[in-house]
Amino acid sequence: MQQNYKKTEHYNEESLIKVESLYSQMLTSLGEDVTREGLEKTPLRAAKAMHFFTQGNGQDAHEILRAALFNESHNQMVVIKDIELYSMCEHHLVPFFGKAHIGYIPNGKIAGLSKFARVVDVYSRRPQVQERLTTQIRDCINEVLNPLGVAVVIEAQHLCMMMRGVQKQNSVTTTSAFTGEFENHSTRSEFINLISASLK
Repeated sequence: MQQNYKKTEHYNEESLIKVESLYSQMLTSLGEDVTREGLEKTPLRAAKAMHFFTQGNGQDAHEILRAALFNESHNQMVVIKDIELYSMCEHHLVPFFGKAHIGYIPNGKIAGLSKFARVVDVYSRRPQVQERLTTQIRDCINEVLNPLGVAVVIEAQHLCMMMRGVQKQNSVTTTSAFTGEFENHSTRSEFINLISASLK
């Protein structure tokens, strides 16, 4: 059967064929029959999905943030909270998901609010660990905006803990990263208070 390897921004034909073949081999090694109706197109679908899940590898978060910079004298805290995120645990290649909360104090420049969500997406759409994801988001904002401070808090649930291993269904992992003014107790407390209604 002729497969549809239509090119998109998420994958190219050569890579898609390789990953499809690997998924087919994996399913066969697990004892499945990849010619049966339910699995016939699964290797291709899984290859497309994995390319989508890891599309952040080919994207530059710094450039995305730089694309919407504006001069602005506002120098009070800006908070963007409840940014949904979906990522892949690099240890088991299963998802973790949750939300990110970002705060920063401008220092002459602000960025379009949607760009912060895009930055979260770029770094989450890669094989990741939550700890690194948190600091990558913080560092990108800090390097591009050079603000007076940056705060990032992420809370997520990990299927590697829920579906396998310890199989704890209700555990939530929270990570944080702060720079500049957010290293001061009072500023950090203000940020935590502003996002506290969202925190579990």
